[in-house]
Amino acid sequence: MTELGNSMTLPFLALYIATLGNFSASNLNLLSGIAFAISYFAKTLVSPLWGRLADLKGRKLMCLRAAGVMTLTILANGFAPNVWWIIFFRMVQGSFSGYINNAQALIADSAPEHRKGSALGTLTTGSVTGGLLGPLVGGITADIFGYRMTFILAGMGMGIVFLTTLFFVREHFEVKEAKDLQKDGAGSFKIGWLGIIPAIYIVALTVQAASTTIQPIVSLFVKDLAPNAQNIALQSGFVTAAPGLSTMFVAPLFGKWIDKIGAKKILVWGIVGAAITIVPMLFTQTVLQLFIFRFIFGITDAAIIPAYQTLMAQSVPKAAFGRVFSYSQSFQAFGNVVGPLTGSMFANLYGYHSVFLITLVMEVICLLYSGIVRKRSA
Repeated sequence: MTELGNSMTLPFLALYIATLGNFSASNLNLLSGIAFAISYFAKTLVSPLWGRLADLKGRKLMCLRAAGVMTLTILANGFAPNVWWIIFFRMVQGSFSGYINNAQALIADSAPEHRKGSALGTLTTGSVTGGLLGPLVGGITADIFGYRMTFILAGMGMGIVFLTTLFFVREHFEVKEAKDLQKDGAGSFKIGWLGIIPAIYIVALTVQAASTTIQPIVSLFVKDLAPNAQNIALQSGFVTAAPGLSTMFVAPLFGKWIDKIGAKKILVWGIVGAAITIVPMLFTQTVLQLFIFRFIFGITDAAIIPAYQTLMAQSVPKAAFGRVFSYSQSFQAFGNVVGPLTGSMFANLYGYHSVFLITLVMEVICLLYSGIVRKRSA
């Protein structure tokens, strides 16, 4: 539900912004990239603070905080009078977000050691299913009722998330003081000096950046591939949702393989597969081709994401899960800044197909750092 509410409006964000003023193509690309990235930039800065608070006060409280603010900011976007209000509301949303990473920390803390990969793989399926349904539901709603109504429905959905979390999520957590973190080992745990964790963070950043380079301009790219199409928002929704569709089906399978084969091997195989899949995207000529290649790309995400989450859970004390997963979210969020801005810049300078070239470079960098993960966690 959280990922559904977050992703319902992203495929046509650029088209929505276009209705709020008279923008040139280059300005529209830039403003769309800023509006998309500002939320994740804010999240990058504040997630570590929320992570420490999660270790002290509990993850359920952090989930409620994130769901409550997202309800208000997504609704507010539906009534925005201009693009600057959209950018402001998305900045606030990013500053108070963090539902999914706290859910990851909660489940990583609760799951038995021999089933962490499977549990996190199942959680990935839940969030990816929302990411899959969001663009489709958003695209259909936008075509029928308009862009603003889609924001309103997404905000109402986040209200349901808040109430569901409040009444049905159970967490066995003892509220702590800052001095208590020192007693259970979390206070002396230094993320910056543990070799495997920084390497995993770099992997998380580059994978997320590679996955989002096309996000802010996907509707514009679809329009470029099919200039005479009447349902651009719907087609953009399908293209955006394509990786989620494949990830939804195979993530639980990869979660089981992680428990049997090991997270390090699955991580490397996933990154290699992602790099190979990007190559044919450089030559995309139709919307259908773009959908198919992105569908295949989603299979690699199903391997990579639960793999590095499992490595984190296996490498740190439970009492530090809140901070570790929040730092992970910061790096993922920064990837959501780097990816869209880089994609928008390359689209402006060299055309839409060049976006996949820089995406391929990001995956190669990620593969190099995954070697560090294997070496330091051996």
